[in-house]
Formats: sequence, C-alpha cells, structure tokens
Amino acid sequence: MKKLFALIAAVVPALAMAAGSNVHLDEHRTDLHDKASLQRGAQTYLNYCMGCHSLEHSRYNRVAKDLDIPEDLMMENLVFADKKIGELMTNAMRPQDGKEWFGATPPDLTLVARVRRPDWLYTYLRSFYEDPKRPWGVNNAVFKDVGMPHVLADLQGRQLMGTAHVAVGYDTLTGQEITEERDGVLYLAEEGQLSAEEYDTLIFDLVNFMTYVAEPIATERERLGFWVLLFLGIFFIPVYLLNKEYWKDIK
Repeated sequence: MKKLFALIAAVVPALAMAAGSNVHLDEHRTDLHDKASLQRGAQTYLNYCMGCHSLEHSRYNRVAKDLDIPEDLMMENLVFADKKIGELMTNAMRPQDGKEWFGATPPDLTLVARVRRPDWLYTYLRSFYEDPKRPWGVNNAVFKDVGMPHVLADLQGRQLMGTAHVAVGYDTLTGQEITEERDGVLYLAEEGQLSAEEYDTLIFDLVNFMTYVAEPIATERERLGFWVLLFLGIFFIPVYLLNKEYWKDIK
C-alpha cells in the first residue's frame, strides 16, 4: 500500500502541469474486450515506451494471460530484457540517469490512465509537433514544454503547429466546405511510416492497453456487477414480501 501511495505521489506532480490545458480532447472509445487491440497496444508499449516508462505494478504473466498471449511468444518477442515471465514489468533505467537526460525521472505509467483520462492520453500522444527551441526538438499542444522526446515520430511523420485553414461547416446552398484561418493548428507536413489513419489506430491501441494496465480487473468487475445487481433484484422480492407481512397487523 505504501508503494501505491508513493507511485501516485510521483506520477501526479509529473503530469499536473498539463491540468490547465484548454486543448480540446479527442474521445477515446476504450474497448477492453478487444483482445486484438490490447495485444497490439502491448506490442507498441513494450517496443517504444518500456525503455523509459516501467509498469512496475504489473507482471508479464498477468498481461499474457489476460490478453491471450502465449507465454513463450511473450518472452521471445515482447520482453527485451533478462526477465522471467513472473517478474514485474520494470526497466533498467536508473532514476538519476533519467533525471539527468530528461530533466525529471520518467514516471512509472501503471496508473497513468486513471490519473489521466484515456481521452487525455489519446490526444497527448497525437499532439507532438516540431519546436527547435526545445531540448528534444519537439513540444506538445496538450502538455506544453514537455520533457519527453517524440519516440513515435518516425511512425507519425513531421507534425507542425502554425496557421492553417480549418473546416467549420458546410454551405447549405452549395454544399461546399466553409473554412476559416486559425493559428495554433497542428498539421502533418510530412507523412511518416504510417498514414494518419494508421497512426491514430496505433495510438488508440496503445491507450487501450494502458487503460487495461491501470485496472486489469475492470472487465471482471463489470461481469460481477451484473450478477450482483441481478441478485439484489431477486432478493428485493422476498424482502418486500417479508416487510409487508411484518407490518400488516401494525396500524
């Protein structure tokens, strides 16, 4: 329990700077029943995020079991350190090294989807843009002056912030799109290894996985909740009849 409180204390300050952002958050329609999406998200996280951000309150074998990933496949293709299947999902980065390289130790992200909503994560991971003034050459529209490099830049491509024409509606007479010029708009100047649609899907899967990691019991809780409500509904009938019988002679 002490470790859990320590984790929350470490994560909240690291993300609190973005609390005042007025950026519109895109909706992330989380689907924890989509095992294929969760598997792809786990692959992306372990390939691109795990080097800096551990998941120290989750275990490899629990993830493999919940996501229907064979343990041998998990160890051969998704675990890149000298780890055993039952170990916690930690990395080898020393806190002092992370602080020296990034200005702050990269936080553990086990509970980030609960500290921050999935909508925030989904928008944040798609809102990096080039900024030569920043140490890593990038900034973020959701988390201003973030110290994190854009590790998925090769996949997304070159995203810039500037003035652009944005669609605001359609002319009801001609059917033509109505646009207006706005500042501070993110636009893709050069496509990366993935198309814009493919990159959005990759981020959706990644956030889906991070939402699962934050509460692995979520789907089981939903299932148990149905039976609990059904039991309460059935139990209400004898309780009501008993109450009626008890008070019938009392005036």
